[in-house]
Amino acid sequence: MALEFTMPKLGLTMEEGTILEWLVDHSAAVSPGTSVMVVETDKVETEVEIPDGGVLHIIGTVGETYKCGELIGWVLAEGEALPATSAPAASTSGIQTPTVVSTAAVAAPTVRSDTERIFASPYARNRAAELGVNLATVVGSGPGGRITSEDVTAAKPSQLATSAPAGAMTVAPSAPNAASSTSTAPRRSHAPAATFAAAELARILGVDLALTPILATSPDGRISRQDVADHVRAIVVGGPGGTGSSAPIAPLTQEPTKTVALKGMRGTIANRMRASLQEMAQLTLMVDVAMDAVVADRDARKAGGGPTPGYTDYVIAATARALRDHPRLNSQVTADGIAVLPEIHVGLAVALEEGLMVPVVRDTDQLNLVELSAETTRLAEAARSGKLKLTELEGGTFSVSALGMFGVDGFTPVINPPNAAILGVGRIRDDVAWDDNGGIKRVKRMTLSLTWDHRVTDGAPAAAFVQSIGHYLDDPSTLG
Repeated sequence: MALEFTMPKLGLTMEEGTILEWLVDHSAAVSPGTSVMVVETDKVETEVEIPDGGVLHIIGTVGETYKCGELIGWVLAEGEALPATSAPAASTSGIQTPTVVSTAAVAAPTVRSDTERIFASPYARNRAAELGVNLATVVGSGPGGRITSEDVTAAKPSQLATSAPAGAMTVAPSAPNAASSTSTAPRRSHAPAATFAAAELARILGVDLALTPILATSPDGRISRQDVADHVRAIVVGGPGGTGSSAPIAPLTQEPTKTVALKGMRGTIANRMRASLQEMAQLTLMVDVAMDAVVADRDARKAGGGPTPGYTDYVIAATARALRDHPRLNSQVTADGIAVLPEIHVGLAVALEEGLMVPVVRDTDQLNLVELSAETTRLAEAARSGKLKLTELEGGTFSVSALGMFGVDGFTPVINPPNAAILGVGRIRDDVAWDDNGGIKRVKRMTLSLTWDHRVTDGAPAAAFVQSIGHYLDDPSTLG
């Protein structure tokens, strides 16, 4: 029986995905779990595995965006006919790299022939686009000859794609610029990084990415297909830099220096935070905790030459253990009531130029400080380089957000749905206290700000939870 293959929903917030590449040929025999395509979401690029085995009849087109659940192919039994209502097969031969009348490297899709597909990781393709390297000239060192980002980086300068293949098309200047290749508009020394789908749409629409200022809204800073579409739509409907809308909700009191579109990562954050405040009964309390023992423990580790966890790592470790003692905070509200979750996965808010990402530390309460520190460092670096996987952004049961590095003591963090609480971490500051003899001594303190959903628990249990965190910080040996 013919089985539908639809655009998968790879994350809680994913609504649509763009097909960047088909990894198998049309009518190829596939097994369950085979990676068959590369999809771009609003967060990352990822390979998608097919859940069923059979003959894959491809319908989805490279470069096109499909809603989650929308049909992009059929999985047929050997010799089975295609359902009469299905669409014709789409081309899977890939996209030709456009010729650019410049030595500037344009972030465009890789050159591929119709008879030979280049096996390369998404990161390798991104790197090749940034460096202008022709993947057809790169020898892969990965499994099965797959090209890795390291292979691209190691490519010789002579491999840079400074000339176009026979029959390739030339990118026309974008509409706001001159209509000829002798345009006096300044060309950037390097074209901005763009996704494969964005570069192809720009080619189709005649937008030269090296000449056209397009606002990039993707988490990794690259221009997305939606960014190109929005830019062209603004020109057509509202003029260059216009919004394409009839009028703003409220009149501007001044001419803005720039307008930041609420789309991409910024739009996702805006929608989720607004929904968070609208749907939950949020309340925040602040508690000072002693950090003398943590400072001493960290100094000792540093002096010993071993791995040195960050102060936020200590707080995350203490929080995970406190969640075991106060499981009501490790929960989410459902239609059936308060669902107390058995596993503790703490999300760490990482600040990017475009906004926030919250990668998740799995089984946080099972990790010692050194293991936890290594994982938070890895996730933070992956977030800043745009290499986080979707699985590393999903499944968090509690969140921690730190602003102490900016001199902040206490603040009001907003809960990251569907969590029931979030902890804000302030700076470590010098304070004073009375010693046992009635004298004054200097101590180290930190303010922890807990925002929780009042539907889940009340103020006293919430305060007891933060006190529990403080007790663990008083004795770092309990953190491993």
